[in-house]
Amino acid sequence: MTKRFRARLWAYRAILATLVGSWQSVQAQPVTYRVDPAHSFIIFRVKHLNTGFAYGRFNTFSGTFVVDERNPGNSSIQMEIDANSVDTGNQQRDDHLRNPDFFNARQFPKITFQSTRVRKINDTTVEVQGNLTMRGVTRPLTARVTLTGRGRNQRGQEIIGFETTFTIRRSQFGVNYGLNGGLGDEVRVTIAVEGIRQ
Repeated sequence: MTKRFRARLWAYRAILATLVGSWQSVQAQPVTYRVDPAHSFIIFRVKHLNTGFAYGRFNTFSGTFVVDERNPGNSSIQMEIDANSVDTGNQQRDDHLRNPDFFNARQFPKITFQSTRVRKINDTTVEVQGNLTMRGVTRPLTARVTLTGRGRNQRGQEIIGFETTFTIRRSQFGVNYGLNGGLGDEVRVTIAVEGIRQ
C-alpha cells in the first residue's frame, strides 16, 4: 500500500465520518409533525343501558406533535377537537350530544389536550401526561402512546403514525346526563394519528 493510497484512504474515511456525523446530528434534532386529519381518527365508545356499546367519532380536529428521539422528554403533543363535529351516525342523537346535556358545543366549541410530560417506556412506546379540557373543565390525563410506523406519503412527504387508547369518566367534566343507568360514566377513547413532517 503506497503512501499516496493510504493518504487518500484516510481522507475518504474522514469525509465519510463527517457525513455520517452530520446525518446523525440531523436525525437527532426534534422534528415537528402536523396531524393529517384525512388519515387520522378519534373514536369513542360508551355503554348503553348497561348492555351494548354505542360508538362515535369526531370528524374535525387538528394538532401538532414534536418528536425528539434523543431526548424524549422534550417531545410534546397538542390536539384540538371541534365538539360540533361529533358523529354517531344518527342526526337526532348527534344534535343531543351537542346540546348542554353533553358537550354543550355552542358554549364550549373546543376540546383540547396539551401535554406536560413525555417519558420513554421502550423503543416504540412513551407515556404522555397532560391536561384535557372539555366543557371548560381541565383534568389531568395520562396515556401510553405507541409508534405504529414511519414512511412517506404519495407526495414524498415524511410521515409517522401513533395510536393510543385511554378511558375517561365523563362525570369529571360535568357530563352527568344518563348516569342513572342509561349511559355509562366511563368513555373509552382511541386516537390514531398520522402526522406529516413540517
